[in-house]
Amino acid sequence: MEIKIVSIIGGGTMGNGITHIFAMKGFYVNLVEMSEQLFNHAYTIITENLNRQVKKLIITETEKNTILKRINKVISIDNIPANSDVVIEAIYENKEAKIAIFKKINQLVKQDSIFASNTSSISITELAASCRPDRFIGMHFMNPVPIMKLVEIVRGYSTSDQTFTTVKELSQKLDKVPVEVSDYPGFISNRILIPMINEAIFALMEGLSCKEDIDTVMKLGMNHPMGPLTLADFIGLDICLAIMEVLYNGYNDSKYRPCPLLKKMVAAGKLGRKSGEGFYKY
Repeated sequence: MEIKIVSIIGGGTMGNGITHIFAMKGFYVNLVEMSEQLFNHAYTIITENLNRQVKKLIITETEKNTILKRINKVISIDNIPANSDVVIEAIYENKEAKIAIFKKINQLVKQDSIFASNTSSISITELAASCRPDRFIGMHFMNPVPIMKLVEIVRGYSTSDQTFTTVKELSQKLDKVPVEVSDYPGFISNRILIPMINEAIFALMEGLSCKEDIDTVMKLGMNHPMGPLTLADFIGLDICLAIMEVLYNGYNDSKYRPCPLLKKMVAAGKLGRKSGEGFYKY
């Protein structure tokens, strides 16, 4: 199956990055948002990021304009083009909301279209059961999408070999490195990363050290580009908590219990960079 037209549902941090890289690699992209305002916000971010690539001589001004022309505005899921070869959902981490979207678009696009979710932790098998299990897969991109090379390709229980092969080859066309992952809570990346962040929050809560020193230990001792508490602020503390809860509920193992300080900060609206304050102020 040749992939030419891709529809991205959601133009947030991940959605606009996925749109950016697909359009940059020559695909025609339908960016689906709920309103003109949300679409325009996503389109502005994509334009700004492309301008940075022009300044760095990664692309030319002409190439930038060509890339932007490949992005088609779609307001409302009801208007998703029926000829979409691949539909990638990139909304917030909520299983019920994702299932509702896939149930709706299953009636709107052609039957051989592949469905993918950019979920970072929710079961692909559960999402797939709502629509087309054999043509459903996880494509977990890393943030920022235009820069990070990894894509976790997550096979649900019924994902066909053909669907997996098509999506793997599609990822390679994006100059990404696909890694095959089985469908277990958190997959690989977040099953390892988020509990590490959670443990750093426990260390802070228990007074083991201050936030700056906890981050310094991981940066200088483990050669991480940023410390776990800074990274939590970058990801969003609400997202970290949601993933920890998926791990905790999925494995029924107390080692995945969310730190009480994390839960308290999310309840207080201290979500990190996006709210202006998390472990640090921005």
